[in-house]
Amino acid sequence: MKALICIPCLLTGGTEIQTLNTVQALVQGGHGVTVACYFEHTPDMVARYRKAGANVVLFSPDGTRPTGFRTIIFLYRHLRRIVKQLRPNVTHVQYMAPGATVILLLWFMGVKNIITTAHTAADIYKDLRLIHFIQRHCVRAFTCITELAEKSFFGTSQLYTPETKLKKRNHFTIHNCLTRNEERGTRNGQKPCLSSLNVNRSTFNVQRFTLGVVSRLETIKGMDLVVPAFAEVLKQHPDTRLVVVGDGSLRSAMEQQVIELRCNDKITWAGRQPQEELNKWYSQMDIVLMPSRSEGFGLTAIEAMANGCVVVASNIGGLPEVVHDKICGLLHRSEDTTDMADKISSLISNEATYNQLRTQSLHEVEKYSFERYAELINDMYEKCKV
Repeated sequence: MKALICIPCLLTGGTEIQTLNTVQALVQGGHGVTVACYFEHTPDMVARYRKAGANVVLFSPDGTRPTGFRTIIFLYRHLRRIVKQLRPNVTHVQYMAPGATVILLLWFMGVKNIITTAHTAADIYKDLRLIHFIQRHCVRAFTCITELAEKSFFGTSQLYTPETKLKKRNHFTIHNCLTRNEERGTRNGQKPCLSSLNVNRSTFNVQRFTLGVVSRLETIKGMDLVVPAFAEVLKQHPDTRLVVVGDGSLRSAMEQQVIELRCNDKITWAGRQPQEELNKWYSQMDIVLMPSRSEGFGLTAIEAMANGCVVVASNIGGLPEVVHDKICGLLHRSEDTTDMADKISSLISNEATYNQLRTQSLHEVEKYSFERYAELINDMYEKCKV
C-alpha cells in the first residue's frame, strides 16, 4: 500500500514526533510512505523521517511560507503534482491549520480514502461548521488524540480498536504513543521497571528532589508559571532543584523571573535537546511539570511516566485523560501557581503518595506503547483503503 502523509511543518514538536511514530508504524507494516511537508522544516527532523523509511517531499525547499491567496495556489499546485505521481491508496492529513484547506483541495481533486488527525481539542476553533462538513463529506476517518478532544469536536467519542468497523464516514480516538523502542527510558542507567525503580526506597530524602520541565518555553505551555511556582516550593523545601529542558520566546523572561525571585543557583538550563537525549534528562527528574494553557494530548506526560517521574499538570485539554488525578499524577487549576506549588509540595512531603503515584504511572503508561499504536494504525489504513 502507498500512503501519503501531509503535514504543514517538520520542526521540533509533539505533532511532528507523533507523525514520525505513524511513519514508523506504517513502514513496520510493510507500506510505502511519502511525507509531504508544505512549509518550514529543519534538516534534523527531515533526516529523522528519511531514516525512518519515508520519502520526504519538501514543497518549499527553503522553508518559506506564501501568504494570502497564494497559499492556496501553492498548495494546489504541489498537491496535484504529488498525487498524480504517487497515486496513494490512503492520504493522511495532519493538523487542521491549514489542514482544512489541504483536505478540501484533495477532495476537489477526487482523492479517495482521506484520513485526518486533529492534534488539539476544539477549543482553539471559533466555528466548527467547516470541521463537521469535512468529517461528514470529505474524509473517510477523522481521528482525534484523546476522547476529550473528540467529544469537544463531535459531542461523542469512540476509542478505535481492531474490532472497529468503518462506516462511510467515521470519527474516533487513537491515543498518541511513546516513541518506538523507548516505551521505557532510562533512570540511574537502568531500564525502568517496577523493581529497578526502587519505588519502595527506604530513604526518602527530600534534598534529592528535582523538578523538571521538558517543553517549548512558550506562553501556551505555561512556562511563565514555572519559576514563580518553583519559588513557592523553595519556601518549604529549600533544597529542591529545577531542570529546564527546552527553549523558546520566554527564555529571557524566565531568566529575569529567576533573578527577581533569587533562585538562580537552584536551576539548570539545559536548552533544546534532541529527542534521543530526553531520557537522560528525565532520569534526573522526580517530578515533571506541565502547566499548559492548551494541550491536545501531552507526549511529555507519557514520556515522563515511562521514565518513572510523577507528573503535575494543569487540568486542561487532553491532560486529564492521560494524567489521572491522584491515580498516576496530580492536576492543578489552570494558571494557578499557588495550587501548582501546593501539589508539588504535597508530593515532596509524602513518601507514600509519591511512591504510589510513581508506581501507578508505570502501569498506566503501558497502554501507550508503540506496538499497540502500530497495530491500530495499520488496521485502520487497511480498512480505509478497501
